Order: sequence, then C-alpha cells, then structure tokens
Amino acid sequence: MMRRVSIFETSDELNREVVNLVDFLLESKPVVNISLSGGSTPKALFDFWAKVKQEPDYWKRIYLFWGDERCVPPDHEMSNYGMTKIHLLDKIPIPAENVFRIMGENDPEQEAVRYANLIERKVPCFDLVLLGLGDDGHTVSIFPSSIKRWTDPHTCIVNPHPESGMNRITITGKVVNAANYVAFLVTGRNKAIKVQEIVLNRRKCINKYPAAKVYPASGNLLWLLDKDAASLL
Repeated sequence: MMRRVSIFETSDELNREVVNLVDFLLESKPVVNISLSGGSTPKALFDFWAKVKQEPDYWKRIYLFWGDERCVPPDHEMSNYGMTKIHLLDKIPIPAENVFRIMGENDPEQEAVRYANLIERKVPCFDLVLLGLGDDGHTVSIFPSSIKRWTDPHTCIVNPHPESGMNRITITGKVVNAANYVAFLVTGRNKAIKVQEIVLNRRKCINKYPAAKVYPASGNLLWLLDKDAASLL
C-alpha cells in the first residue's frame, strides 16, 4: 500500500496538490468522479480551485458527488452542499448535470437509497475521495460510537450525529476503500493528536477511529497536512 504523507507550509500549497492530483487523473480519463468532503478545510480548497480553474472544458470533465450530508435543505447554513455552492459551484462554469448532491431535505432513508443507486449506476468506484478528519477520529459521517457501521454492506446509510442527534446521510467504508485515490485533507493543531495516532499507529486504533479504517484496495492513500496538523509526527 502506498501511504504518502505530505506536509505543506501554506494552505495554497496543500490545495495546489489536490488540483494537481485531479489534473493527473484527467490525463488518463475522459471524466473524473470526485466525492467531496464537508467541514472547514475544504472551504479553502474550493476557493483556491475556483480561482485557478475557470476553463469550461475542464469542468465538463469533472463530476462532483458528496461523501456525506446533513439532513437539512440545501440553503441551510449546515449543508455541505450549500457550503460548496458558495465557495466553489457559484464561481465556476460547471454544467448543472455534473453536480450530484445528496438531497438533505428529502426523507433520509429514501434519499440514502436514491443516492446509493445513483453512485452504483453513475460511478460506481470514485476516482478520488476527499476526506476530512474529525477531532474525534470520525470521517465522512461515521463516528467512533457507530464504527461498526463502517462495514455496513449498503453504499449509503443514515447515521445520526452522536451528540446532536441530527441525521446524516453518508457513504460507507466499502465506497471509500474502493476509490482509486483517497486523500485526507487535514489542517489545524486541534487535529494533531488524531493525525499522530492514526498515521503512526493505525493498527492500534483501527477499531477505535473510523478514519483508521480508511485503507483503499488501490493502495493510493494520501495524507495532505498543514504544519499544525503534522506537528506531532
């Protein structure tokens, strides 16, 4: 397995690495299917991506999906899609038919089935899955308290947040680990302890943190870290 850890001095350098990876994938494929992440770190990526890639022909070849979504309308302040729309989609010439959002306003169970069917029909294996890392070691919307759901046989499931109880729709481990490339984007000193545990001692915490269960069959796992997130490595 190729697990590559890269540490970047600036946010722009980290974001450039993601854009370069997409360029690399486009060299060998007519279209690239990407699963996006929510959270704070992708905001900077999306702003950067929109700034450096404005060619319509580029965006015609990018299909965007989401790894998870809160069960809220798209204009809700907690919507992952809504955040992406503000920081990326509204700024780029991407065809509407290339954007496949999780409809958080729909019935959660029915939407999980619909989105699973969509992924299985359109993708079915992502070229790139972008992941965040929660302070608690969660990734997508599978949490330490629900870690057994990582191996759920379904493509998408409904999983509530352990504290707020808010329902979320999320892809499962089988989807993440079937991707050609999986990239963790992690910034901030508050993530340093979990980065240290998972990167240096993955086997010891594989049943503790969902993020430690990320182990793509392709072997292409990337940890893209800023200095603060990597400060304990």
